[in-house]
Amino acid sequence: MLLSLTIRDFVLVHRLDLAFASGFGVLTGETGAGKSILLGALNLALGGRAEGDLIRQGAERAEIAAEFSFPDEGPAALWLRAQDLAGDPGVCLVRRVVETGGRSRAQINGVSVTQAQLKALGEFLIDIHGQHAHYSLLKPARQMEILDEALGLAADAAALAVTWRTWKAAEHSLAEATRQGETLAQVLAQWQWVADDLQRLALPAEEWAQIQVEHSRLAHAADLLAGSQAVATELAGDEMATLTRLSGVRQRLVSLVEIDPQLAETQALLDSATAELEEAARSLNRYAERIEIDPQALSQIETRMADISATARRHQVAVDALPELFVTAQQRLAEAQASADLQALQLAANEAERQWQRAADALSTARAHGAAPLAGAVTAVMQELAMAGGRLEIVVERGLAGPQGQDSVTFQVAPHAGQGLKPLAQTASGGELSRIGLALQTVLAADKGSDTLVFDEVDAGIGGRVASVLGQKLAALGRGRQVICVTHLPQVAAAADYQFAVSKKLEAGQATTVVQPLSAAARIDEIARMLGGLEITETTRQHASELIGKAAAA
Repeated sequence: MLLSLTIRDFVLVHRLDLAFASGFGVLTGETGAGKSILLGALNLALGGRAEGDLIRQGAERAEIAAEFSFPDEGPAALWLRAQDLAGDPGVCLVRRVVETGGRSRAQINGVSVTQAQLKALGEFLIDIHGQHAHYSLLKPARQMEILDEALGLAADAAALAVTWRTWKAAEHSLAEATRQGETLAQVLAQWQWVADDLQRLALPAEEWAQIQVEHSRLAHAADLLAGSQAVATELAGDEMATLTRLSGVRQRLVSLVEIDPQLAETQALLDSATAELEEAARSLNRYAERIEIDPQALSQIETRMADISATARRHQVAVDALPELFVTAQQRLAEAQASADLQALQLAANEAERQWQRAADALSTARAHGAAPLAGAVTAVMQELAMAGGRLEIVVERGLAGPQGQDSVTFQVAPHAGQGLKPLAQTASGGELSRIGLALQTVLAADKGSDTLVFDEVDAGIGGRVASVLGQKLAALGRGRQVICVTHLPQVAAAADYQFAVSKKLEAGQATTVVQPLSAAARIDEIARMLGGLEITETTRQHASELIGKAAAA
């Protein structure tokens, strides 16, 4: 549930710290005081759209923080652990900062996250019903969404939409292949020629570099032989060779070391150099023994190099790019073959259609089986909302095939006894539409997994006994979870477990929204104000007290 909400410089709010409890709580106040602003702040904290005009005038940024508690093994906790965002067990803190210009930053448990992550977490924590949500009931697409949500079919509907796109993509590929048959044949022939030519060449990625080194060695074999032998002779070939002369130098140094031992280190260096020069001479001799002057091998390598160069020129690429071109040619050839295979494309399109049809049939069956129980539950609530004898029927019929299936979903209503069923958009008045919307929302809310339900003035257009019934229903919901409601109805406020008063005052010439938790006595005054307007009398206080007492006893 929502434990606390902290707001800084958001719209009309300067500084606000609210603590919430379990059960049913209400926010009340004059129109325009800023009741819905608080819920707007909560929505922003849970991933709502950030805009620069949400910042209080004169401030540099708006900051919202909300703390929630939840079961340690519940969906929110599991999601947090999966995202590596878990903090203290059973609680989390979300924070949103909006800068001038609309840029925003978000955090969960102190870790920076994306807006999408905030939104995903919010779906586990809270369920917000907007004040004009009932008007969306008039749209057929929304009616289907409501049915799917109520029956737990939203994921199936989303999967079906993916299957639909797969089917249509397969049909598009088939149509394009049919239309471009001649062009595809030319493309196929072109890539086939490239692939065949490069397969004949069989050039590994490393061969060109290796063959250039080998060609250089064979082409200069005579020079390498003569040169290595000459150097070996200079080092150790005769009396004038370097090593012979160096031996004489060493003997003179040995005699000097006998006189002054400090020259021993120099002698050691000379001995080391002599050893290395001797090894160099032996290495050169071994190298010269291995060199072969092989005109035939040189000719073969030059023929291979010419073939590789000619192939590169034919395909207008550098020699180094030939291996990559071969891989590309094989890929393009496979794609062209697949595109040119009309029979395979037709089979793929048929299979995609069958998969969509199977999923659509299953979804249609589930919608048809679940529509009547949902309509019955809403009808039962309608009886309590001054629509005695009225009923809702959810009609699921075969419609045009599309991403959401092959169904046409229509909410049909008879507002009162003796009236025939007609589509919702043709029948319900504004007040009736509000009550039907409330009936749907209370039924749907009761089945939702969210621990916190928020209703933002969904009681507009309702009053009298219906308002009392609504208050009782919200209070009943609050016994199983946290319910927060922005309301202008005293009957609804009287049914609450706790209440906040929202008002507006001037601070330094600027309008500011303030919120006060109400004591039992203050609740009576606030509900009396809601009953009687600006002037609060003993009569209105008595009436307010009676409303609270009756709601508590209900």
